[in-house]
Amino acid sequence: MKNNSNIYSEYATLRRKSGLPIWADILMRVLFVLSLVGMAVAVHWFDREGLRDTYDGDVSFLDVIYFTMISITTTGYGDIAPVTERARMFDALVVTPIRVFVVLIFLGTAYNFVLKRTWDKWRMKLHQKSLRNHIVVLGYGVSGSEAVKELIARGQNPGDIVVIDTNDASLAKAEAVGCFVLNADASNDDTLVNVNIDKAATAIVSAGRDDTSILIVLTIRHLNPDMPISVVIRSTDNELLARQAGANNVINPVNFAGLLLAGSCHGLHISDYISDLASVSGKVMLSERSVKPEEVGRPLRGLSSGVGVRLYRDNKAYGYWEEPAQNMMDGDMIVEIIPSLLDEKNGVSDQPKNRRWPWLKEKKA
Repeated sequence: MKNNSNIYSEYATLRRKSGLPIWADILMRVLFVLSLVGMAVAVHWFDREGLRDTYDGDVSFLDVIYFTMISITTTGYGDIAPVTERARMFDALVVTPIRVFVVLIFLGTAYNFVLKRTWDKWRMKLHQKSLRNHIVVLGYGVSGSEAVKELIARGQNPGDIVVIDTNDASLAKAEAVGCFVLNADASNDDTLVNVNIDKAATAIVSAGRDDTSILIVLTIRHLNPDMPISVVIRSTDNELLARQAGANNVINPVNFAGLLLAGSCHGLHISDYISDLASVSGKVMLSERSVKPEEVGRPLRGLSSGVGVRLYRDNKAYGYWEEPAQNMMDGDMIVEIIPSLLDEKNGVSDQPKNRRWPWLKEKKA
């Protein structure tokens, strides 16, 4: 049996986005059509002896142009007609294909520059109405795609995820799992406005380059001052810049891998447990939420929903052993270890979204 990848490679073509402006693209199509018509006119003129004009018997140059145009447009009034075999064969074998090409070119131009744009704008407006409290993923490379995969595994609706990238192949993969996709520059204000960034719940930035990711963070923060932003930064020197740009969470995959490697040197199961905490596929996971009214006054270690490991108060972090964590207060944020969302028998558990992501509010009708 022939390998599918080989079949694909036979038909795959190397593509590049056209650098021509719209007016130049349209002009090139018009010139191509005119060249086809000009070729037909030239042949008809040089072989005008094969044409007969039933009106005055004389075939002038204007008559040739007239006959060529009505032949290409399939009007065919019959006042001028090919009478020799050579003229008839030319009309059958050359003019007919020209007619087909001209029709296809005009239909394709109308579709690309009129119908398709109108249809896409209408669809975008329709989708924009449903975009609220959604997650915007800017960059669908290795990190971005894994983040989306993990979000969906945790129970996130793919229809509440918008992916922005400039790579068609990456966007096709994101669209295949049910996400909204947009091929555009993520650092552009108009792009972020088109995905309702001001109504989004959070953003994940993974542009592949630190400078580009930081610029995207700055643009997002300009349009949405309060939304949580997580960004992937590969150089330690740029982590501070990312935070100054407005990122709430700065993740360095290189440093994180180093932490796992170092932890594995002091225990065979430490890195395994850390991986469990970070992924929905493990037995445990980390959850962040606000303190419930009935928990006010209790110690962090006294949680019934999980194992409390850290408390945040006034943007300061406290461990479960520190004094502030012995008396939880209204407005505190806590991080706890809870059982994984996966249940061996029932699949995904019925834990509510606000337990997994407290900033993710339910959509309003």
